[in-house]
Amino acid sequence: MALDFLAGCAGGVAGVLVGHPFDTVKVRLQVQSVDKPQYHGTLHCFKSIIKQESVLGLYRGLGSPLMGLTFINALVFGVQGNTLRALGHDSPMNQFLAGAAAGAIQCVICCPMELAKTRLQLQDTGPGRAYKGSLDCLAQIYGNEGLRGVNRGMVSTLLRETPSFGVYFLTYDVLTRALGCEPGDRLLVPKLLLAGGTSGIMSWLSTYPVDVVKSRLQADGLRGAPRYRGILDCVRQSYRAEGWRVFTRGLASTLLRAFPVNAATFATVTVVLTYARGEEARPEGEAVPAAPAGPALAQPSSL
Repeated sequence: MALDFLAGCAGGVAGVLVGHPFDTVKVRLQVQSVDKPQYHGTLHCFKSIIKQESVLGLYRGLGSPLMGLTFINALVFGVQGNTLRALGHDSPMNQFLAGAAAGAIQCVICCPMELAKTRLQLQDTGPGRAYKGSLDCLAQIYGNEGLRGVNRGMVSTLLRETPSFGVYFLTYDVLTRALGCEPGDRLLVPKLLLAGGTSGIMSWLSTYPVDVVKSRLQADGLRGAPRYRGILDCVRQSYRAEGWRVFTRGLASTLLRAFPVNAATFATVTVVLTYARGEEARPEGEAVPAAPAGPALAQPSSL
């Protein structure tokens, strides 16, 4: 259990490092003004950030997801595994339910973490920046707005994470069964990478409009007076101003991010487990990746 947890954390870190630049682009595109858009698309946003802020600009707010990674993984592993055992047997529906439960519980850490990440990704560069880092950001928000401010966007985060984790675990389970991911298969790792990457894409597609609303609520008031009174008001105002396409803002960069993040996560987990377990971890000839092929490879950061 401890080894699976450590391997999952290592894979999660790799996923964050690979995927964070795409996440920065996604957030910038989601919250930019429709009247005076700063970016014309995903590629233009990438180029603009690198030109104006250097490559480091793409890694703004990196400390927040890395800081919360260990706690999120602990929650996800514990809740998903125990829920699956409590349900009695492994089936696609139970995988969905266990994943949904894990997604809901980890919002306690995920919401404040993403709030800090969003604020850091959007703040100005240079001396005028408001926050020195993730902890300073959360401390300032807590000092000004209290616990409610730190948990801004919690409901929208729940609405996003609960079904998306369910879809992720369900898709991953169905694909690994369909691809015949069996111990000893020479193509096991590529199959797991394909299953994980596809699962990440499907999970994002299932709840992406909710993510747009969450980003807007968490960024609201950062530059000027607050605009939204809640989730429904944010949906109404956004739709009225920009039409249904507003809920696909940043989708391209998100989907571009989903597959490589999963690939990095799964590859790292596999390497860590292979070297850490060695030959003695193979009971009666069982292949090393077989044991963690389920929950140990399904990391929240891969979404």
